[in-house]
Amino acid sequence: MSGHDQLVHCLCEITRLLWKLLLPLVFLCVLLIAVLVLLVLAVRLWLQSSRNARRARDGRPTVAFFHPYCNAGGGGERVLWCAIRALQNRYVDINFVVYTGDLGVTGQQILEGARRRFSIVLPRPIQFVFLRHRLLVEPGLFPHFTLLGQSVGSIFLGWEALTEFVPDLYIDSMGYAFTLPLFRYLGGCSVGSYVHYPTISTDMLSVVRERNPRFNNPDYVSNNLFLSAFKVVYYCLFALLYGMAGSCSDLVMVNSSWTLDHILSLWRAPNRTSVVYPPCNVSAFLDVPLEEDGDRKCHSIVSIGQFRPEKDHRLQIKAFKKVLDRRREGLGGREALKLVLIGGCRDQQDEDRVLMLRGLCQELGIGDRVEFKLNISFEELKREMGEATIGLHTMWNEHFGIGVVECMAAGKVMLAHKSGGPKLDIVVPFEGGQTGFLADDEESYAEAIDRILALPPATRLQIRRNARQSVARFSDQEFEACFLAAMEPLMGTLER
Repeated sequence: MSGHDQLVHCLCEITRLLWKLLLPLVFLCVLLIAVLVLLVLAVRLWLQSSRNARRARDGRPTVAFFHPYCNAGGGGERVLWCAIRALQNRYVDINFVVYTGDLGVTGQQILEGARRRFSIVLPRPIQFVFLRHRLLVEPGLFPHFTLLGQSVGSIFLGWEALTEFVPDLYIDSMGYAFTLPLFRYLGGCSVGSYVHYPTISTDMLSVVRERNPRFNNPDYVSNNLFLSAFKVVYYCLFALLYGMAGSCSDLVMVNSSWTLDHILSLWRAPNRTSVVYPPCNVSAFLDVPLEEDGDRKCHSIVSIGQFRPEKDHRLQIKAFKKVLDRRREGLGGREALKLVLIGGCRDQQDEDRVLMLRGLCQELGIGDRVEFKLNISFEELKREMGEATIGLHTMWNEHFGIGVVECMAAGKVMLAHKSGGPKLDIVVPFEGGQTGFLADDEESYAEAIDRILALPPATRLQIRRNARQSVARFSDQEFEACFLAAMEPLMGTLER
């Protein structure tokens, strides 16, 4: 037999063997799929029986909010408490639960924190389900592939929440979209979401494609063509998975026009998506007097925002340093300005970040002109706002900007980042009048601060009046009306 004939014979034998193995492989695949389906059905039945037993015991349905950092004291937490308050006022025969990972405090202490920080008191008690594994969504646990790691971690944290308590209606109020299919398909719950910020956006993709260094795109990635290309592929695949998870939501509420554009492009659910601006405590700042400030001996620049990396406090400090240097060289005088950084610290990482920022101030020689106010009460926040001349915001693509609205309600001259919610929704002309200023880098921020301080006091006063009048559309009352209208279809399913 020739070599060619031997090769043909060998190929025939291999083909015959593969054909014999094909049927067992197909059978094995079908069997594994059937086992998986039965397992999912068994878990679903178990969870639904748990919910039915709980509902029979309580005699009323339950709405649960997934908010692992409900005691953080940020804008997202204000949305949570205002939302629950609105629902409790409207629906008296429904229980409410909050899934939280704040293990170091009691439920009563959490509610007291909401009262102290936001002046929000709930009409009735609520139940807290304390989750033991919040570490799974901490960014520090995933130094690489952080988005994917946190998303996978949120699935496990969501599973812990679901097995601890099965609600009738589940609301993700903190942006953990990968928990939505878990509660919908395994828990059999109706699901909704309030999106503050898309986990991934086309802007993030553009930053990587353009190899632009940012806080979420370090220099070693932006300077490497291969790593940048790999990260683009990773982001695209993650965006696909994120869109599939988000599309499971029966109801989608977003907090701004910027967020709406990104969620529509990713989740592709226009008929179920609406803008519900977050509640800003506008009325609480209306008693801050509006008067000319030309006789002030010291102008205060106040920044409000949690000490997270994306808030870019470094930019604020560096721009402030530039302003001080310019005023020292001119006639303004170095002593006439101070910067006050107000915000909450969620964890040790945030506290370490504050230490780093304090060190930066000392390094730049402006430590005596920068004050840090951490986790302060609402009364102290209001006092600092009343003494300030300028409100400062530097986050690129801020989803909305509650701190921006609060500064404008208090009658401050607002200087915000020229992107995201501040650009599209907040610092916009009101009845043809200017409501604030926008900037996007260290130099433009310094120039804008100089320009604001150089304005005649009467001109500054008019801008402040325009700003205060323009933010009435972001009040608690407006939020409650829009939120209840958006939630009505889902709440109607509970009543049936």
